[in-house]
Amino acid sequence: MEILIILIVAVVLLFAVKEIRRSLISRPMFGFFKRVLPPLSQTEREAMTAGDVWWDAELFRGRPDWHKFHQAKAPQFSEAEQAFIDNQLEQLLAMLDDFKIVQQDADLPKKVWDYLRKEKFFAMIIDKEYGGLDFSPAANSHIVSRIASRSISAAVTVMVPNSLGPGELLSHYGTSEQKNYWLPRLADGTDIPCFALTGPEAGSDAGAIPDAGIICKGEFEGEEVTGIRLNWDKRYITLSPVATVVGLAFKLYDPDGLIGDKEDIGITCALIPSDHPGVTTGDRHLPLNQAFMNGTTSGKDVFIPLDWIIGGADYAGKGWRMLMECLSAGRGISLPALAAATGHVTQRMTGAYAYVRQQFGLPIGKFEGVQEAMGRIGGTNYTVESMRRLTVAALVDGRSPSVITAMTKYHMTEMGRNMIEYAMDIHAGKGIQLGPKNYLGHNYMGNPISITVEGANILTRNLMIFGQGATRCHPYVLKEMEAASNPDEEEGLREFDELLIKHIGFAASNFFGSLWMGLTGARFNESPVSGATSRYYQQLTRMSRALALTADVAMLILGGDLKRKEMLSARLGDVLSHLYMASAVLKRYEDDGRQSGDFVYVDYAVQHHLHAIGEAFKGFFANFPNRWIAWSLRLAIFPLGMHYRKPSDELLQDIADSMMEPGVTRDRHTFLCYWKDDPKDMTGHMELAFVGMKEHEAVYKRLQKAERRGELEPNLAGDELVKAARKADLISADEAKSLKKVEQLRMRAIAVDQFAAGSIKDRTFAS
Repeated sequence: MEILIILIVAVVLLFAVKEIRRSLISRPMFGFFKRVLPPLSQTEREAMTAGDVWWDAELFRGRPDWHKFHQAKAPQFSEAEQAFIDNQLEQLLAMLDDFKIVQQDADLPKKVWDYLRKEKFFAMIIDKEYGGLDFSPAANSHIVSRIASRSISAAVTVMVPNSLGPGELLSHYGTSEQKNYWLPRLADGTDIPCFALTGPEAGSDAGAIPDAGIICKGEFEGEEVTGIRLNWDKRYITLSPVATVVGLAFKLYDPDGLIGDKEDIGITCALIPSDHPGVTTGDRHLPLNQAFMNGTTSGKDVFIPLDWIIGGADYAGKGWRMLMECLSAGRGISLPALAAATGHVTQRMTGAYAYVRQQFGLPIGKFEGVQEAMGRIGGTNYTVESMRRLTVAALVDGRSPSVITAMTKYHMTEMGRNMIEYAMDIHAGKGIQLGPKNYLGHNYMGNPISITVEGANILTRNLMIFGQGATRCHPYVLKEMEAASNPDEEEGLREFDELLIKHIGFAASNFFGSLWMGLTGARFNESPVSGATSRYYQQLTRMSRALALTADVAMLILGGDLKRKEMLSARLGDVLSHLYMASAVLKRYEDDGRQSGDFVYVDYAVQHHLHAIGEAFKGFFANFPNRWIAWSLRLAIFPLGMHYRKPSDELLQDIADSMMEPGVTRDRHTFLCYWKDDPKDMTGHMELAFVGMKEHEAVYKRLQKAERRGELEPNLAGDELVKAARKADLISADEAKSLKKVEQLRMRAIAVDQFAAGSIKDRTFAS
């Protein structure tokens, strides 16, 4: 007993007496922390501190406040936005013939280009005072998604000027003179912008940009001025072939000290007219059977004045931070919008096709193999739309959550890839034969584009999500890093000492909290709701606490090596991402008023995400280099084993059945999918056949029974089926008339396009 009291007193003195604690604990830990601190390049440091945090921080810290989370408002449209969506957007969608755009013209029709300019589709993010629409991220996302459901080429053309580029950079950083000149011209379509960042050997690593500008004296408009002489070579630049103004990222140098005493000024952004002397608009690329304009731009000995730097000379060298702060639009809105369109189209059209297409007297959607793929489409699409809404809500609220937008871009585009592949499997020949009736082919071929751009997905998952999340979302690590880098070591030690005590308490709480939740199955965790989803909130809180514990231990043990252990850090990023996605699903369910038809989708989605979290932890523990630490973590987090399971077969079948039922649930889940009430339309032919067959479901069942009784010849279709059924007195005259129309729609829906020999125009592209 005396020994225990002595130990307790010693521990209390060790931590409570500042001088003892600082000498015996904080100073050694401070030295250790400085040694293991991950080395950060300037671009990494700027990326790390760009933007802000939101719900991701609560999840990463292990203490999500679900009540506060539910208070976040779901995004809504203003009257002006809704009017634009109901009118200008619908008019544009009716003008788009994607087969003609891609396969025949390799470009949008002139009337579409003119309409986009006239109705300011390129000016959604530009303020009204400059002639723009000043739409919210919610409207931007909805509009791009809806266009993408019709034509990826048209959607990319619209989204680029409203994403990372001259319009956004000018709006945030431009001088008054730059805004007053350029923004009205961009708003009314007088100028078409592009932004040139990527080069042959500089993609994800912007610090490797070889394109350079040298500050020097030169002649501009007949006078000698201080300016920049530029050389660049860029590729993969969307809208470059038609752009009239080029936003350019380059490295800026001042060897003669003309504007300061620093030679290497850093990455800088400038705005240059494409017809300026020395600028060359190069050849066009052809991205995976899409028709949006994408190509090269280069410049040789191009001289520009300093005030062409976006933001003016004061923003020289600040380009990378500017780009990082504005990248949220591309990552959080534009590319996820393409994935959302994929989800809505695949769910609506696959549900229709699986009912219309029949084999052995049954819709193929009744066969379990097809139901498995259908269930995954429907369940995944529920997550995709939920994630889109939640991320947009953060952006609407004025936040710029860099970790959340990285998660959104990566996972939504990957889920888009999965859904289109499942849909292609189900559609088979209907999906692979291109033509005016194929609503999947161009989407399937274009899917890798969104996975590749705005940061390739491999980089985003393996470096960005956890790499940024570990420092930005953690309550202490970023502050400890700043303390460790303080040039005044004693002051840094004092700051570090105060943070360390809090960090130790935080880590101890996470350890014991994780163990308690693991032993009790999280049954004592608070839930903001009652009913069927309450257990999901409890389990997500448990996994949030487990992430906080595991991330702390990983950073402590591996230090700077964790940045290079990409497979390990990516798994922790997966845990954070699936926590975010499951949260989005639950919030959407509440925001929508707990619709009864949605529960099967919610059930599937959250079970899927919890299982993915468990698998990510399992992979982390199996590969963590310190086996004793890995075993201890696994025991603390899953003391009774990992019991999260994949969604059941029954759930998949229930979702498949739901997808084949017209009504409010189907409409709410697929509202971004555009279709026209026209049997010759790309999607209309399938939709009309589906609705017609459902309306005649009782008639078809009657005929199937007659066929089994031998009263009707098997395998009849179209007019032959109608005539035989009428002759056998199985249907009335009125039924025969309406069934004939439905059979015509059905036969058109299951048909694929075919072309007479020589009718497909050959197109030759110079390489």
